Amino acid sequence: MATSTNSAPTMFSKSNYTWMLIGAIVIALGMFLLSGGKSNNPAVFNRDEVYSTTRITIAPIIIFIGLAIEVYAIFKKSAPEKK
Repeated sequence: MATSTNSAPTMFSKSNYTWMLIGAIVIALGMFLLSGGKSNNPAVFNRDEVYSTTRITIAPIIIFIGLAIEVYAIFKKSAPEKK
């Protein structure tokens, strides 16, 4: 039974995938903060809940930071493999 070893170079290394995972977690955290909480009475519009600092400012900044991490992960050069 022959075993084939594919030694083709990969586009990303383990480090790139780790950074991609971190970026995805940061984006998910930003989306979670953006969604906010549940209103006690859906028939009443609460301006403070909808336009809170967390939803309007902090969450989008966190999402953009996550996107920047993703861009970094894609463009990060992999270290040459040791043989």
